[in-house]
Amino acid sequence: MAKIATLITNMFEDSEYMEPAKAYKDAGHEIVTIEKQAGNEVTGMKKGTKVKIDKGIDEVMADDFDALFIPGGFSPDQLRADERFVKFTKKFMDAKKPVFAICHGPQLLITAKTLEGRDATGYTSIRVDMEYAGAKYADKEVVVCQDQLVTSRTPDDIPAFNRESLKLLNRN
Repeated sequence: MAKIATLITNMFEDSEYMEPAKAYKDAGHEIVTIEKQAGNEVTGMKKGTKVKIDKGIDEVMADDFDALFIPGGFSPDQLRADERFVKFTKKFMDAKKPVFAICHGPQLLITAKTLEGRDATGYTSIRVDMEYAGAKYADKEVVVCQDQLVTSRTPDDIPAFNRESLKLLNRN
C-alpha cells in the first residue's frame, strides 16, 4: 500500500482533507501529515477540524513517499511561501509520482512551476494563475493527467477526486 505525504497547515478546507484522507486510509494507504514542525496541530477553516502533524518538512524526503496529497483552502497558499514545501512538491512531479491536488491545492504546483503542458483543474479563482503557469485548464469535476496528476475544483467534486486518486494508487 502507498505511503502518502500530505502537505497541510492552518486554514485548510476541512472536507478536502478529511474525506480523501478517510478514503485513502479505508483503502489501506498510510497518510503522513507534514507541516513546519512535527507535533503541531493545525485547524481547518470552516469546521475547525484539528489535525496533528506527523512530520516536519525538514524531517522528510520525497523519496520516502509513494504519492503526494494537497488539500485546498488557504493552506496551499501559505505553504507555497516556504521554498521547502515548493521543492518537496516539485520532486514528486519531476519523479512522476502520483500527486492529488484539490481546490486551491494546485497553487503549490504553480509555484513549483510544474503545470506546463498539463491537463488540470482547480478552484475557479486560480484558473487564470493555472493558465499562466501553462496548464490546460478544464472546468470538470476531476482531471487526470498522464496517470500522475489528479486535480479537482471544489468539495462537491470529492467523490470523483477520491475515485480517480484511488484508481491511480491501485495502478502503482
